[in-house]
Amino acid sequence: MDDLRPELSSFGASQILSPNIDDLANKGVKFTNAYCNVPVCGASRASMLTGMLPTKNRFLNYNTFVEKETPEAITLPQLFKNNGYTTISNGKIYHHLDDRETDWNEVWRPYAFDKNDSNLAPTDYWQSIWKDYQSPENRIEYKATNTGQAYEKAEVNDSIYIDGLMTEKVIRDIKKLKNSSKPFFLTAGFISPHLPFNAPKKYWDLYDRNSIKQPDNNHIPKNAPKMSISNWPEMRAYSNIPKKGKVSDSLAIDLIHGYYATVSYTDALIGKILNELEISGLDKNTIVILVSDHGYNLQEHTQWAKFTNYNTSTQVPLIIYNPFSENKGTSNALTELIDVYPTLAELCGLEFPKNQLDGKSLVSVLKNQNSKGKNHVFIKKGNGFTLKTNDFSYTEFIKPDDNSTITSMLYDHRVDKDENINVVNQKEYESVVSELKLILHTAYHKNIKGDY
Repeated sequence: MDDLRPELSSFGASQILSPNIDDLANKGVKFTNAYCNVPVCGASRASMLTGMLPTKNRFLNYNTFVEKETPEAITLPQLFKNNGYTTISNGKIYHHLDDRETDWNEVWRPYAFDKNDSNLAPTDYWQSIWKDYQSPENRIEYKATNTGQAYEKAEVNDSIYIDGLMTEKVIRDIKKLKNSSKPFFLTAGFISPHLPFNAPKKYWDLYDRNSIKQPDNNHIPKNAPKMSISNWPEMRAYSNIPKKGKVSDSLAIDLIHGYYATVSYTDALIGKILNELEISGLDKNTIVILVSDHGYNLQEHTQWAKFTNYNTSTQVPLIIYNPFSENKGTSNALTELIDVYPTLAELCGLEFPKNQLDGKSLVSVLKNQNSKGKNHVFIKKGNGFTLKTNDFSYTEFIKPDDNSTITSMLYDHRVDKDENINVVNQKEYESVVSELKLILHTAYHKNIKGDY
């Protein structure tokens, strides 16, 4: 899923209704301390699917192309394809439709390969239609301006929006693949809950608008560097969002409501896929993983969307269900998305590519959920470099020309997981800052300098 934060019942929250994801979490192992390596969709997906960390010069933003930035990498789908698996890309997996096309036996997105009256290539046509408004007024605006409202609740069936069409394709694939003698690597890349928050009205109706609250920390953290706060240009590109300043309280509630509705809509679609797996009998020998490419801000610290080094942008839900294992439960082990590649490879008995993967397999953690996991993980957004440990999040903003530190921040997650007070300059944290700074500049020296 795109932009999904771990605000789900199975992860300890109660606001969002997601029974199918929660059921999957109960059957498998859910990771409550998992982080993306880049809080930007294209770059995060590139990092996860290559198992490689971002650097000063690699995996920078949404328009990352894996085939251009890491042309020699053996990607996760390529590894499975090379080992005899049928690989199918449905929906948004790589950010770009035409990135690493040879990794797959089939690449499919709704409408993308239809004939169009502008004679556009599939990837360009997709870019012009993916927001997928259904109400007549929004369709007119979108066609005329290439933008539109930040949310929509249309009286339509589940199958009408793009994610619904993609779900039907995945279900058709399951029916087809169950009769194949080959194993498969099958993906379902949901756009939701990415902007615009478009979902059938019945999913909006699941929520009482009067019960939806804005976050308590809708303010800039104390002592936070100005450069750490995003001006959320992604959301400001929508026509009903002000170009400057805050949104109104009423609009904020609408946006949060829309986010909740799109998550519940996608949850229903995931339920249909899991149900088809069960009907086909493939649930007994198919590993299922649910993951998001990064987190999302819903007005925390005045911010919307992602693109920051704050925890709301970087923490993700991660669920792994392995039908061959009786192990299930919750892991608080510190993990990162580059760990997905070696985990799936090891679970399927595939040999890793040498001298490529920065991630570490989670198979030992799946077997023992009390495992501590890693001591630290690495996150990069722009010139912000974050070292996340179990107790702290330490970020340095570094000049790209001479690699000198501009400013920094430290949040004590033992007492301030919401990151409301930057304690980097408090005397009692001097030794912590020194230790984390040393780790950041030694363990990730090459990533910061851009030597590879």
